[in-house]
Amino acid sequence: MTPRISLLSERSFVLSSLAGLLFSTCVWCAAQTPAEWKPVEDAMGRPGQMQPGNVIRFGMPRKDLYVTIGAVAIKAGLALGSWAAFMHTEHGAMVMGDLVLTEDEVGPVMQKLQEGGIEISAVHNHLIGESPHVIYMHISSHGDATKMAHAVHDAVALTKTPGPDAGAAAAAEPLGIDQKTIEDALGRSGKVNGGILQFSVPRGESITENAMTVPPSMGVATAINFQPTGGGKAAITGDFVLLGKEVNPVIKALRGSGIEVTALHSHMLMEEPRLFFMHFWANDDAIKLAKGLRTAVDLTNARK
Repeated sequence: MTPRISLLSERSFVLSSLAGLLFSTCVWCAAQTPAEWKPVEDAMGRPGQMQPGNVIRFGMPRKDLYVTIGAVAIKAGLALGSWAAFMHTEHGAMVMGDLVLTEDEVGPVMQKLQEGGIEISAVHNHLIGESPHVIYMHISSHGDATKMAHAVHDAVALTKTPGPDAGAAAAAEPLGIDQKTIEDALGRSGKVNGGILQFSVPRGESITENAMTVPPSMGVATAINFQPTGGGKAAITGDFVLLGKEVNPVIKALRGSGIEVTALHSHMLMEEPRLFFMHFWANDDAIKLAKGLRTAVDLTNARK
């Protein structure tokens, strides 16, 4: 007679298998963020996303804000995304970031950052004609990663920036513009994030600050974002990262393609080579705008 496994044995086998599966799953999950960055995540009060070069980046979208330019309601992923990125250095860590603020938040946030030892590297606009007016505060500092994360957290806590999403990710909706054709026009692959088609274009040369190499994920890559606005059109914004000699040729190329230049300024204080950040805006046929942006990108020392 063939031996029969008792119901109790079957149950023990199943429970043992499930336990093993859960353990292996948890090990896999824990591996997503290296243990060295866990204290920084705890201090920030939200999970980070690992980037190339052992950089951890925290996105803090201002989903609480309702900002419009003309008839376009700006999504957080288009131009309202606060962020902070951390990387290890020889003597501690570096943090760089950009906080999206309302006018009344600027003073308290600046004071809290400086009390926490965080240096401010720029305060300015990125857009023109938005309502309400939005201010962007850039940070660039060095020190203990966890202490700096606490300081950034405490400053952001003075704003109405929402906490990390607790619910499941929303189902992807049709983008509404031809992603493949836009990618072909730009000669680069993008990614869809919260209904926004995003591109990151690193520069070809090495960028340093205080003699330390700064990877593209720390905010020194040209950023291009498309938000569909209906009928094959898209609102575009972002910023070109430029050398001084590239500034006016890129201005000419953008304006010649019907793309408005909305700001030109620095985001850093001690970088080499010296960089300029040029912000732009348009709301037009998405393919036409992609071709115009490609003309401008080709005038820069963009990484191939």
